[in-house]
Amino acid sequence: MTVDALLQSIPPLTVYGVVGAVVGIESLGIPLPGEIVLVSAALLSSRHELAVNPIGVGAAAVIGAVIGDSTGYAIGRRLGLPLFDRLGRRFPNHFSRAHVKFAERLFERWGARAVFLGRFIALLRIFAGPLAGALKMRYARFLVANVSGALCWAGGTTALVYYAGMAAERWLSRFSWIALVVAVVCGVVAAVLLRERTSRAIAELEAKDSREPDQTTA
Repeated sequence: MTVDALLQSIPPLTVYGVVGAVVGIESLGIPLPGEIVLVSAALLSSRHELAVNPIGVGAAAVIGAVIGDSTGYAIGRRLGLPLFDRLGRRFPNHFSRAHVKFAERLFERWGARAVFLGRFIALLRIFAGPLAGALKMRYARFLVANVSGALCWAGGTTALVYYAGMAAERWLSRFSWIALVVAVVCGVVAAVLLRERTSRAIAELEAKDSREPDQTTA
């Protein structure tokens, strides 16, 4: 079976369901590659021989993001900050003390805007809902930032990737898969660069925390 035949055999509802589920679970606070799944589905929608609709992809991502974030908010509000101690033991690479402290500082500085901006940053996407609930942010403010962030992130990403895929297919009709690979690679590189920048900020917090006991005993 060729790759095209395989793709054409996937029901569109399955694609929408996977997008919504992965984005929702990531927004709930479990580290999953939501952005990569969204980009991949949007690329599929740019191929006219497939039945995947970009509006369906974007809508599935928005619904998944809003439901996932709201569920994470409810869990964080009920369990409070000790929730992150449990998550830190289970996902130490994502919920270390420095990660949590970094996210808390962003929330203290930006408030509800951190929820909106967090939709565009991998680290904050998994923190936004639970941490907003744990910090007792008013749900009305959280919901407005959550929905607007989901619309801009999911809609913008889907539209950008969709039109980029269409342009690539027109200009590189014989090598459309090369265009798709290039687009995915560019997205991954951008995500890695952003993650590296965030990791440096977290490392600085860890270094500062490690110095604090020395200063108190001096």
